[in-house]
Amino acid sequence: MEPLTFRPIIKRIRWGGTRLASVLGKEIGDATDAAESWEIADHGDDQTIVDRGSLEGQPLGELVRSHKDELFGLQNSSDQFPLLIKFLDANDRLSVQVHPYDELARKFDPQENGKTEAWVILSADPGSKLFIGLKQGVGPEELRAALDATTVEDCLHTVEVKRGDCVFVPAGTVHAIGEGIVLAEIQQMSDLTFRLYDWGRVGADGKPRQLHIEESFQCIDFDRGPVNPVAPTVIEEGPHRIEELVRSDYFVIRRHTIAAGSTLDAVAHFRVLLTIEGAGQLTVNESEVPLELGRTVLLPATADSVSIKATEPLTLLEAYVPQA
Repeated sequence: MEPLTFRPIIKRIRWGGTRLASVLGKEIGDATDAAESWEIADHGDDQTIVDRGSLEGQPLGELVRSHKDELFGLQNSSDQFPLLIKFLDANDRLSVQVHPYDELARKFDPQENGKTEAWVILSADPGSKLFIGLKQGVGPEELRAALDATTVEDCLHTVEVKRGDCVFVPAGTVHAIGEGIVLAEIQQMSDLTFRLYDWGRVGADGKPRQLHIEESFQCIDFDRGPVNPVAPTVIEEGPHRIEELVRSDYFVIRRHTIAAGSTLDAVAHFRVLLTIEGAGQLTVNESEVPLELGRTVLLPATADSVSIKATEPLTLLEAYVPQA
């Protein structure tokens, strides 16, 4: 199977802006509230469509059913693509949210998965911050009191972030993305979110948006405490530098910095590559894919010869599911 690229799904939400276009080159038309670009999605009716090659026009979910062995290789047991890959433009602050683990997610919705995620910061205005985890000592009673007093921010661990930071957000972590941040998000294939607090804002209809307080409290891991950006582990130095940012049961994220040219070793599973800096070209067997800022490529398990040429110094994120 050749490398796959898809037509992104642009989600318009009140906290979005225009930087999916100005920073990442996405087509958003005249929208000023483009919040998310779903790059690779197999979630109900939200299906990214192959935009090039012999499989052009096919939805990802259809490929999972019809080309499972080629796509997944040794990991061919899934009937759904396991990762949802996004870019986000937080022009305004997101609500305070929490996501459930797998087992709890299916109690809320039998068709859903849990949602563990990770963020890599692509740009951040000076002073931009994430609200990530609860401060030490905050338990259910303290959080409920803060909700009643509208002082939830006092309970949240806050960190300023900069370009290149990576934050791992396991399911059960209370979190919010602050304004002025563009990021890449790798997560489980899920769209199950519970809104705990919305900063006192109202929706387009002038009414407060719906909160899910009791559902949120069922999901929150009160033992987690504060969460900080990860410390990358260097796998390889040199003109092709490789760092491992996240390793979890659900996905592994590595960052590749390539000065000129390099190759990727053959593996027996799929890989997703996101171009977050620079430009170049990806060649798999005889198939070529240009790499430019914001381009996301799905390499199937059968991609056994992968070469990368950087026309400008390249930074790629690689995401894959670890073997059980």
